Amino acid sequence: MIYFFQYYGLSIFICFSILLSSILLILSFLLAPSAPDFEKSSAYECGFEPFGDSHNSFNLQFYIVGILFIIFDLEIAFMIPWSIVVGNLGIFGYWIMMFFLVTLTIGFVYEWKKGALNWN
Repeated sequence: MIYFFQYYGLSIFICFSILLSSILLILSFLLAPSAPDFEKSSAYECGFEPFGDSHNSFNLQFYIVGILFIIFDLEIAFMIPWSIVVGNLGIFGYWIMMFFLVTLTIGFVYEWKKGALNWN
């Protein structure tokens, strides 16, 4: 029973958030004007009329750049919390992060050799 009182404020906040978001969602459906016309129903492609087939294949360069983004995104997502607690982790935590960085560096070198950084 004592644990309930510790989370009492959090449960009130969650209930209030769910209630408020539900009310706003219902009000937007009820009060928003809904008059679709041809312009609103048409496909939008950068202000131009759509052309070509939508199932065209993309250049492989886009996928390689996507992998490059994931490499740097993962690196930052793990390095920021690690840098805060590195003093408490000791030598084992240090070498685990060095292993992680070496693995990401190998992926980066692979993409560099494949020409991901050379946009033609």
